[in-house]
Amino acid sequence: MAAGDIILGANQYGKAECRLVRVDRDTPVHRLTDLNVTAQLRGDFAACHTDGDNSQVVATDTQKNTVYAFAREHGIADPETFLMTLGAHFVDGFEWVDGGRWEAEQFSWERIAVDGRPHDHSFVRTGQEVRTTVVQKDGDTTWVVSGLKDCTVLKSTGSEFHGFPRDRYTTLGETDDRIMATSVTAGWRYASTDAAELAALDFDALYTGIRDTMLATFADVHSLALQQTLFAMGKAVLEQYDAVAEVKLSCPNKHHFLVDLAPFGLDNPGEVFFAADRPYGLIQATIEREGAPAAPQAWATVPGFA
Repeated sequence: MAAGDIILGANQYGKAECRLVRVDRDTPVHRLTDLNVTAQLRGDFAACHTDGDNSQVVATDTQKNTVYAFAREHGIADPETFLMTLGAHFVDGFEWVDGGRWEAEQFSWERIAVDGRPHDHSFVRTGQEVRTTVVQKDGDTTWVVSGLKDCTVLKSTGSEFHGFPRDRYTTLGETDDRIMATSVTAGWRYASTDAAELAALDFDALYTGIRDTMLATFADVHSLALQQTLFAMGKAVLEQYDAVAEVKLSCPNKHHFLVDLAPFGLDNPGEVFFAADRPYGLIQATIEREGAPAAPQAWATVPGFA
């Protein structure tokens, strides 16, 4: 090959954001699962790009139809299992497909209470975090990264920030008592890459436990910096869950500035704040087990992390 020849590099394609709602009606108490699914395939698709040869192109519409058909045929126990089932179908079913990426966002609903009791089949969308999952396959290797986003948290005390260097451009005052708020985006990679071992995990229970561990740590740690809090949150997860290999966190500061009420003849003993949306500090960290092998393939195309 002559130097400077133009060739096809890494590529993938599929159907993005298939909105999928499944209602399980096995009992009078219905179960609702609300997902936003993206499917993308990797493999031998060079001829399509270079020559317009579609003989090995599994149409994106076919991928979309498979998502809905599998929701009926296999059900949705949890997003991780559902995505692994989709991935195995495409990698095992088409010899030129050697891998891919399957992603889901899960939106939360809770039962409407009537006379103090949860209704059997009426729900209200909650405004809490969005559960996320990315499954990537390369041949027989499967990576699962679960997580959450848009999880807004705030502590009204128990946070300090001082001791930072100052130069001619530093105007920020030091504080030993401040509001600390952020919107948590977190991802955790499961250590196993074997599909059978991964399928044996209780992903719903793990999600709930890991989420609760991170939130409890956010609440309990007396924070000297948001960086310290992020590390403590990831460390707590790794200490409690052997199935997790590493945790990535991305947390923007949601700044709350004390309003000067002196012009109105009023004091403000840490009670009235202006909530600013931008600009904001953006704190990101990876918390991992020392000496554990890295898996950059698991995080490829997963946005939002350092």
